[in-house]
Amino acid sequence: MAEKGIKVVATNRAARHDFFIDDVLEAGIVLTGTEVKSLRQGRAVIGDGYIYVDGGEAWAENIHIPEYSQGTWTNHAPRRKRKLLLHGHEIEDLLQRTREKGYTIVPLRLYFLDGRAKLEIGVARGKKQHDKRQALREKQDRREAERSLGVQRNINR
Repeated sequence: MAEKGIKVVATNRAARHDFFIDDVLEAGIVLTGTEVKSLRQGRAVIGDGYIYVDGGEAWAENIHIPEYSQGTWTNHAPRRKRKLLLHGHEIEDLLQRTREKGYTIVPLRLYFLDGRAKLEIGVARGKKQHDKRQALREKQDRREAERSLGVQRNINR
């Protein structure tokens, strides 16, 4: 029986720290059998990965899916390039966006949706160092405010 819902395998938390994410797309990903089995065990690293368009096709490279532990000679290469399944107009849009200065395509999340492997990709612009500091400062301020509100709520009870 096929799985229902979303099962997240890997997320790229550094992407949201290093980039402004302008657009998000969901792409299917072409995998071999041992890659799927390894992903079902919850093992993958997408932090170093990147996406590019070549010959009218989208490709994901440097995404690390470790070899399947019970695999034999049929095991896959852990960092091989993998084809992404997108519509033609989505690929054309990605190609035009990446031709603009400062834009790149980064993987954000690798997950199973109703038993099918999906890769969430984002069209992103790089952050400058001062933007990263500002975002970190805002996050700390938000946490501090929530913490002080939480303390006040507990006192009133």
